[in-house]
Amino acid sequence: MQVARLHGPKDIRLGSEPAPPAPGNGEALLKIRSVGVCGSDLHMYEAGRIGYTDITEPFILGHEFMGEIIALGPDALNGEHQPLQVGQRVAVEPAVPCWRCELCEHGHPNLCPNHYFYGLFPDDGALRERMIVSARNCFPMPDSLSDDAGPLLETLGVAIHAIDLSKIRIGHSVAVIGVGPVGLLIMRLALLAGAARVIAFDKLDWRLQKACDWGATGAFNVDRQDPVAAIMDVTDGRGVDVAIEAAWADHSVQQAADMARYGGRLVLVGIPPDDQLRLKHSVARRKGLTIIMSRRMKHTYPRAIELATSGKVKLDELVSHRFDLAETAGAYASNAAYEDGVNKVVLRVGC
Repeated sequence: MQVARLHGPKDIRLGSEPAPPAPGNGEALLKIRSVGVCGSDLHMYEAGRIGYTDITEPFILGHEFMGEIIALGPDALNGEHQPLQVGQRVAVEPAVPCWRCELCEHGHPNLCPNHYFYGLFPDDGALRERMIVSARNCFPMPDSLSDDAGPLLETLGVAIHAIDLSKIRIGHSVAVIGVGPVGLLIMRLALLAGAARVIAFDKLDWRLQKACDWGATGAFNVDRQDPVAAIMDVTDGRGVDVAIEAAWADHSVQQAADMARYGGRLVLVGIPPDDQLRLKHSVARRKGLTIIMSRRMKHTYPRAIELATSGKVKLDELVSHRFDLAETAGAYASNAAYEDGVNKVVLRVGC
């Protein structure tokens, strides 16, 4: 089978490797059909690391993915404890918790210290033609959802979890810094959750235009206008009830804190490239901010599928570029450079 491996920073090579064996107990063998490129993938592509995880040997990226089941092991039950079937299209939750530790028992599998994660070193991801996955991580996709939408159910799940943590109430004001795919989905969900106004910030004009198309009540380019001043202007100096950082997580974290009102909430979703959090203690303390770190998601696929099939969130509209598996190196280079209005890149592996 064909496989795309990351051998070092900006060094993706296509090669041929043996196909996986038959799936074991509670496993499914997938023909991978579609894989998304995430901002965290770009961190690993550009730096050969993310957070405190260093990539020390060739490794397969790709944690946003869907595929078609071609074989099943015994007791292959899906994420809602129903039997899987050969031929089903499934979206795959990439984090596989142990289901036995204290965090899992308390309903926080996204914080499981014993988990593994498809597409985070050393656990290979989906940029390959065949892959064995945990059946419990599989969620059948209805016919109304395209192969391109499948990987974006993971992205939508991240956004759902961030909105859950934000505790947005009807009539709240919200600022979202960074309206790439995750930020756009957060923005859209904030409106669905009842926010009266959602103001979007980014460096890329085409992202801001998409934010406006999706209902943003204001959109500002942070390279041309002071984002904090913009928020204070539109809120008459009060600040927003909820500020969500979903971007580059450098000085944007401080900007988000500055945007929040006294007693407001600050939700941090973005991952800083240098693994450092920069925030003035005095601002957070004097405002009495509630600061929430958002990590991945918690059993969000059923809700994500419902939102996507209902038409309330149109995942296909996020996809701007499509590439074949053989074009993986070029796809990543293009995405990292934000060329040609790139928004969401999808690699079509076995379509």
